[in-house]
Amino acid sequence: MAEPNNISREEVAHMAALSRLRVSDEEQKLFARQFGDILGYMDVLAQVNTENVDPLYSPVQHAAEGREDRAVNRRSREEVLANAPEADGEYFIVPRIV
Repeated sequence: MAEPNNISREEVAHMAALSRLRVSDEEQKLFARQFGDILGYMDVLAQVNTENVDPLYSPVQHAAEGREDRAVNRRSREEVLANAPEADGEYFIVPRIV
């Protein structure tokens, strides 16, 4: 692994304050080391040659659904209005709101 970046305890305290988190002195020391390790690993990844690699947006290959896109009336007006508490045969009747 690459040389870890040095993150100070003050920087960790600043990030904690921005995040509205309480971080003890021991946690600041631990997080400073962990953040440095993460940034060091990012430096390793930055050295990988990706010049001839196409971007991968998803590791899963998705097949397109094969259905025709068309509107279909699945229920008649009478079937839909049958569930209404009140209807006039053509429309729902709802309480007036003003």
